[in-house]
Amino acid sequence: MQYGHFDDKAREYVITRPDTPRPWSNYLGSLDYGAIITNNAGGYSFYKSALGSRFLRMRSNSVPLDQPGRYFYLRDQESGDYWSSSWQPVGKPLAKYKSTCRHGTAYTTITSRYSAIETESTYFVPLGQAFEYWRLKVTNKSKQPRKLAVFTYCEMASPWHMPNDLTNLQYSQFITKASVEQEMLGMAVHPYHAFDPKKDLMGCHRLWMALVGAPLAGYETVRERFLGSSYNTYANPQAVIDGKCSNFLAEGENACGTLQVEIELQPGETRELIAMLGLGTPESHGYAARAEFGTSERCEAELQKLIAHWHGLLAGVKVKTPDAEFDSMANVWGAYNALITYTWSRHASLIYNGERDGLGFRDTVQDFLGAMPMLKDQIRERLELMLTGQVSNGGAMPVVAPFSHTPGQMPAPKREEYRSDDCQWFFNAIPDYVAETGDFDFYKKVLPYADQGEAIVLDHLRRALEFNLERSGANGLPCGLHADWNDCVKMGYNGESVMVAFQVRLGLATYAQIAEKLAERETAGRANPPGEPSNVDVIPAAQRLGGDASPYLAEAAWARAELAKLEAAIQKAAWDGEWFLWAIGQDGHRYGAKAEAEGRIYINTQVWAVMSGAATPEQGRSCMDALKRELATPYGIMLSAPPFTHTPPTVMGGVIYNHGIKENAGIFCHTQSWAVIAEALLGNGDLAYDYYRSFMPAAYNTRAELREIEPYVHCQTTYATCNRNAGKSRVPWLSGTASWSHHTALQWILGVRPELDGLRIDPCIPKNWPGFTVERAFRGTTYKIEVKNPNGVSKGVKSLVVDGKTVDGNLIPLATGDRKVVKVQVTLG
Repeated sequence: MQYGHFDDKAREYVITRPDTPRPWSNYLGSLDYGAIITNNAGGYSFYKSALGSRFLRMRSNSVPLDQPGRYFYLRDQESGDYWSSSWQPVGKPLAKYKSTCRHGTAYTTITSRYSAIETESTYFVPLGQAFEYWRLKVTNKSKQPRKLAVFTYCEMASPWHMPNDLTNLQYSQFITKASVEQEMLGMAVHPYHAFDPKKDLMGCHRLWMALVGAPLAGYETVRERFLGSSYNTYANPQAVIDGKCSNFLAEGENACGTLQVEIELQPGETRELIAMLGLGTPESHGYAARAEFGTSERCEAELQKLIAHWHGLLAGVKVKTPDAEFDSMANVWGAYNALITYTWSRHASLIYNGERDGLGFRDTVQDFLGAMPMLKDQIRERLELMLTGQVSNGGAMPVVAPFSHTPGQMPAPKREEYRSDDCQWFFNAIPDYVAETGDFDFYKKVLPYADQGEAIVLDHLRRALEFNLERSGANGLPCGLHADWNDCVKMGYNGESVMVAFQVRLGLATYAQIAEKLAERETAGRANPPGEPSNVDVIPAAQRLGGDASPYLAEAAWARAELAKLEAAIQKAAWDGEWFLWAIGQDGHRYGAKAEAEGRIYINTQVWAVMSGAATPEQGRSCMDALKRELATPYGIMLSAPPFTHTPPTVMGGVIYNHGIKENAGIFCHTQSWAVIAEALLGNGDLAYDYYRSFMPAAYNTRAELREIEPYVHCQTTYATCNRNAGKSRVPWLSGTASWSHHTALQWILGVRPELDGLRIDPCIPKNWPGFTVERAFRGTTYKIEVKNPNGVSKGVKSLVVDGKTVDGNLIPLATGDRKVVKVQVTLG
């Protein structure tokens, strides 16, 4: 069943029927002011922290899932009939109520028609501001004049600390106080606490709300007065039924924001109303914001500026392939999903409710990969932040909270809190950043550790490797510590993780390459090649290393020696004949061995064996064949199999879940891209693409009732075929799936990979693709790349022509001079 379609020209997803299987959401706002809105106007808002500074309330897992929200109610003052500008919360019969929702890039527009009245409500947060717009256009499509009352509604948190707001009712019910002056509502929590408008607005506990476009006719500031009876709901609020508000000012109880206006429309006439909700008091922020921003012209200008900003970020990559659904993801929704995941990590959604208050370390470092093509050098500030979340022993803080992180002064985690994979993700993210930007001197930038001391980035990377090498087990493999990537595997602190062994293997090889390149640069006597940026905040090599390249070569030699030892340990301990183990427990238990009755094979170690280069060609094909045979389903690849039933939770925590979901043989979508990359490395374009489409959201657009969640964004997990809910997906939007899938689509399927010295062209596509095109902005130049596949192959560049000149190999060299556009023809064969 289909509930909507992609409008790639407008960069929107259009929901054409509002009764979606679950609420389909979108994000508004910025790195500071965050907001979530659904296709029926449900959702909430927060400032910096969804846990400690959420000012619009939402109750987790309520029925419906997305209520309350940001609502406009309309009432016909003559007939007494009423409805909402979004289908919910009133929920008029769909035979009479028509609605279309257009989710765009940081804005949402809902157009509805009922009783010959058409409404268009648009929601967004203007760039750089601490308030949100709700714009309502009302048009009379009937042949008679219409008298309408319009009511806003939102439910304000008290206090803004989410757990206290929802659970500590003996406190939270008695701390709100409202005011209405100059037709603006003010709401204070802890009204007698001093408010300093010069301080950060996070947790300020002050809101203002205005409705412009018609005189204020009334207001409600207490939820129970708006709803009326304790048994009324958002579907039948008494104030709307009666057509008037009580004008009561809250002094305690549950706060709400209801402003009422009355309008009269002639046939064909349109009126525009603008609701504004923001942080601060009316005096400190509200009156000035309304005066500057409270006109139709300014609202529209701010919307267009917002759209231009987000579309500008997405414009750096444009692809056209034989698969239109792939294009919708690669051009718009995969990119936008990756940006939103980068922005909010695993912090705020309809599922995540601030329980991870900040940036999860290993999640965020991986999220750089998906956002890199859009943000480019804008990534650097947060990348530096995460490097300062590394402690001086090479491990990492589990969470970095940007609003409270103080590098050099943070307490180091306790021994039992360290996870073994955290800093290994740097070896994916940092080289990708350097390749995208050409900022090679970044490796020599001095940054503090979280707890004490400082070092150049190269030394941060070495400490990351040493952290795992110094914590190796009986078989010479890195210990799993509190957890490796799979938090549910209970291998014991000194048990050994094969997954992390592969990460360290990749890290050592990458470190050696970086050090060798640094030595090459020192030998050449320059820090940057022509046309690349030069930083002024680095420690010069001559100061640190006496101007000699040999210390860098010594670093490379150290890494390669450690790599050789690790490879020998992997081959001796981790290969089980057809595939690789997941781990070796502290007690010697072999996780993921053929002899196991449950959890006999895991996806991660098979794909990472290939990705890291640890597997021999024979092992790589064998383990990936086993993965296909044992784990692949039509909806994605299971994390492990067979499911856990009798395994004690002290050995495998995943046994707490039902079969076929999460870590108990579920389809953990984060891992899916790794299988695509592994098959691409092996040259199997057909199978790689089959794997990609199996979890690609757009592939389910015409059968959305199966997946249920949004067909335009990725998710964390999908039920596998060993569960009765097979194919249903859960935890949308914020997931490593979004980051890795966008990275994989561009760099491994289409094969356009930034490198320090240019763009590598190495596609791995289905054999039946005749070709594709990519426009890629890269270091100030747009590369227009046309790939042709006349011989029906998956992989292998036969010829490369750059601006009419044949180039050996498959690396497009950096554009020289003032060239802003480079045309590239690639022939596979």
